[in-house]
Amino acid sequence: MLLITNADVYAPCYIGKKDILVANEKIVAIKDKISSNSLKQFDIKIVDAKGKKLIPGLIDAHVHIAGAGGEGGPMSRTPEIQLSQMILGGVTSVVGCLGTDGVTRSPLSVLMKAKALKQEGVSAWIYTGSYQVPTPTITGDVAKDLAIIDEVIGIGEIALSDHRSSCPTVNELIRIVSQARVGGMLGGKAGIANIHMGDAKKPFQPIIDAVAKSELKFKQFLPTHCNRNHYIFEDAKKYGKEGYIDLTASSYPYFPEYEIKPSKAIAELLNSGVPIENINMTSDGIGSLPDFDEKGNLIRLEVGLPKSIFDEMRDTVLIEKIPLEIALKVITSNPAEILKLTNKGKIEIGKDADFVLLNPDFSINSVFSRGSIMLKNNILIKKGTFE
Repeated sequence: MLLITNADVYAPCYIGKKDILVANEKIVAIKDKISSNSLKQFDIKIVDAKGKKLIPGLIDAHVHIAGAGGEGGPMSRTPEIQLSQMILGGVTSVVGCLGTDGVTRSPLSVLMKAKALKQEGVSAWIYTGSYQVPTPTITGDVAKDLAIIDEVIGIGEIALSDHRSSCPTVNELIRIVSQARVGGMLGGKAGIANIHMGDAKKPFQPIIDAVAKSELKFKQFLPTHCNRNHYIFEDAKKYGKEGYIDLTASSYPYFPEYEIKPSKAIAELLNSGVPIENINMTSDGIGSLPDFDEKGNLIRLEVGLPKSIFDEMRDTVLIEKIPLEIALKVITSNPAEILKLTNKGKIEIGKDADFVLLNPDFSINSVFSRGSIMLKNNILIKKGTFE
């Protein structure tokens, strides 16, 4: 059992100074005061959070947990994520994906990495598939993957409007997203399609055409990298009033000449009338961040980090002056709602006990995942198996 006392709780909405009791990985009580004396018969850890803010554990819904890259040849393949990379960024839930390399890598390796992360104490799901269409799967069928494999919650990332895409037709896009939807319905999952948006002009057009030509809805798609350049972002301001917008946090420090800083993007989307519930932010963590010249030659390769979503959330509050309870939604309650992760994203009785404790200066103090202390006073308590 775990008792957190005297915390200023953002659930993500501010609910005041509270004590929170955790048992069997779940939140079992939230009260103004919980007496530790009444719990003496239990083996209980007590954490005094006086002067600190308690927020939900962050959900990073686009991470290359089993490695990615390869655009620069075999030596440019990025390694698997380490548990500490998640914990140091306040991330307690992750959704893994493949990416460019659906040729020498497979969704099965992503699935096994998700299972490993779960054994190490965090929560993990995956998208089946990769950039390519037809896309690789685990069972040989998109719908079957979603229906029968617990960790599979959607399809992706499918590449559109990109020179690395297999350039699916509108009909092919409709077919694969419809398969994901049916599999999601059968498995009780979101069945959403995570869409990689490339640098081509009018990148949302294939999605718009697919919705116009079928019974699919805009919110069956989760287009990502929507802040990768100025013209895509301008289109996102319009698209985001109908469908979801996912901002990539890792790229900006490396490509400020192209990318819209995510914290600034959140403020501009809100000012443009995009509902906060339609805005999501992910890291593209462990993914390769390549830069190509006008001839398509790779000239540079960087690697994304999960901590970027926390850093950009903090800048949304401190620089863009967006209230914390609004800024938090894009990395807590919004991804939980979009992806139907029903036990995640909020501090409520019955939800999973995933928390991040913040110092007054908005730095991370401690991280709790499924009721266990993973980071305490900025010291790692739990590391990955091979760290």
